[in-house]
Amino acid sequence: MGSEDEQQAPGPVEIPIDGTLDLHTFSPREIGALVPDYLEECRRRGILSVRIVHGKGTGALRRSVHAILDRSPLVAGYRLGGTGAGGWGATLVELKPPPPERR
Repeated sequence: MGSEDEQQAPGPVEIPIDGTLDLHTFSPREIGALVPDYLEECRRRGILSVRIVHGKGTGALRRSVHAILDRSPLVAGYRLGGTGAGGWGATLVELKPPPPERR
C-alpha cells in the first residue's frame, strides 16, 4: 500500500463502441490514434455510421478530426452534423463496408 501522495499511472480508458465517439474527455494529442482505432473497431463490428463529437470551440479539434478522416482508407465520406446531430460540433462519418470474407 502506498501513501496518498503517490500517483498511480492511469490505465487504459475503455470507451463504448456504439457509433458515437465523444472527444471532450480526451486531449488533442490523443485523437491521432484514438479516432482511427475507434473507426476500425466500429467497422469490424458492422457499425458503418459513426458520429464524432468534437465540440464547437475554436474549430481546431474539428479540423484535426477532418484531417484524420481525409487520410483514412476506411472513410467513404463525412459531413458536419445537422439539426439534432450536434450541428457543427459533431461530424457524421460513413465507413466503407469491410470486404467480404474469403473462405
